[in-house]
Amino acid sequence: MSLIEDRIGPKYRIGEHSFTIEHMRRHDGNGMPQPHAHPFYELYYLLEGERVYSMNGQILSARKGDFILINPHDVHTTSKGSIPGFERILIGFSPAFATGMELGICGLLPFNCSRLLRLPEAEQPEMERILWQMLQECKERRPHYEIAVRSLLAQLLIRIHRVEEDIRQSCPGPLHPMQDKISEIVTYVNKNYTEPLTLEGAANRFYISPSYLSRMFSRFTGFRFSEYLRVVRVREAQRRLLSTQERVQMIAEKVGFEHTAHFNKTFKQVTGTTPLRYRKEHR
Repeated sequence: MSLIEDRIGPKYRIGEHSFTIEHMRRHDGNGMPQPHAHPFYELYYLLEGERVYSMNGQILSARKGDFILINPHDVHTTSKGSIPGFERILIGFSPAFATGMELGICGLLPFNCSRLLRLPEAEQPEMERILWQMLQECKERRPHYEIAVRSLLAQLLIRIHRVEEDIRQSCPGPLHPMQDKISEIVTYVNKNYTEPLTLEGAANRFYISPSYLSRMFSRFTGFRFSEYLRVVRVREAQRRLLSTQERVQMIAEKVGFEHTAHFNKTFKQVTGTTPLRYRKEHR
């Protein structure tokens, strides 16, 4: 594959936070090495190249014809693979946008887990036809294009579901003997983030030296243990900010922060905004 020139198309939107779609082609492999999460679903389809995703304790290597399916609030990073350059189509849509669709499509969401879906070659042309048609609908904005896009998204999700049923494919297996152990530790952090967790404590619990755990955790998740813990806590805070009326101080305590000031600072570092502004902008 040779990507001669960059092309970053406009990010088309339906509503302020309901639906977005964007086509991008880059000759370099730069990505988002910092862990991040968002309150919407994400569908990442790779048209060309290779990308490496880290999420839920897994390292996923995506290639041409692969979908990355990401649930709301799941922490992930993306970086370049061994092939320079990539081309992709990225879709984001809110739970409310999906719930409003016909055909009972909301029953297909959320995904069982955020993961990679490797499409059979025979399925790729039809998937790509739907994606390009969605882009065209958003570009032309003809009457009732919002309904057309929602219908196309429903078709896309149904085809994804059928492919998964046909191939019965789950997430790829471990790439390293330690990956199962790291996944176990990630699960432990996800369930016990309200506790005063530390790298040393986790190392003792899982009978690993702290230095080795630190190296392996960074290798397989893309970020340090303490960094991942902060992001998991912020992810839960995001969920509470949108789904409850709880005060910021109470939320900070419930997700594991001893001091509200520290929570506010960490929240802004991870999300780029303050808790109150996040609540206001995403409700």
